[in-house]
Amino acid sequence: MPTATTTPEQVPYSVAARELLRNTLLDAARNQLHNRQWADVTMADIALAAGVSRQTLYKEFGSRDEFTQVLVMRETDRFLLAVEDAVNAHLDDPASALAAAFDVFLQAAAENPLVHAIVHGHGAEELLALFTTHGKPLVERAAERLTAVILAAWPRLAREDAETLSECLVRLAISYAALPKGPTSMSAASVATLLGPYIEQLVAQSV
Repeated sequence: MPTATTTPEQVPYSVAARELLRNTLLDAARNQLHNRQWADVTMADIALAAGVSRQTLYKEFGSRDEFTQVLVMRETDRFLLAVEDAVNAHLDDPASALAAAFDVFLQAAAENPLVHAIVHGHGAEELLALFTTHGKPLVERAAERLTAVILAAWPRLAREDAETLSECLVRLAISYAALPKGPTSMSAASVATLLGPYIEQLVAQSV
């Protein structure tokens, strides 16, 4: 008998079109930060760069604050995808996975125009607040995503331990990204020296 094949689920056009629009707008804003301060970038500038009307931009995101939050969250998600790849490349060595993940995160952050605007640019208070005084949603989302990565890599770990480690790593990563010190590899090695034995112990106990 012929083997049954599974047809991939097709994304509705309206959903795909909206996702394309949102990413186009977010990319346009991100690109503005290569040579401009965030405070100088208006919603009209972003709409113009994306090739849409300002009304379309506001219809999609509602306000500048909402747009900024989505932009920061999307960049965070991209960082975490790189972190996940680094962890998966070192599943047999938790300490090395930690060092590699931290290194790839800090390297990506150092090259990211959004992070660069926060670290080096004046007029970035609106962005900085999303990482500091108003950073709870960011920390919670990043920690939740990182917890999922850790549990997928080492599924026998207790969720409580994974959550504790994830929140600690997220807060450390934000601190190092906001106040970089020396090569990213050195910072990653320092974190691995400090927390590597802890994660190795957790993994060993879960076997």
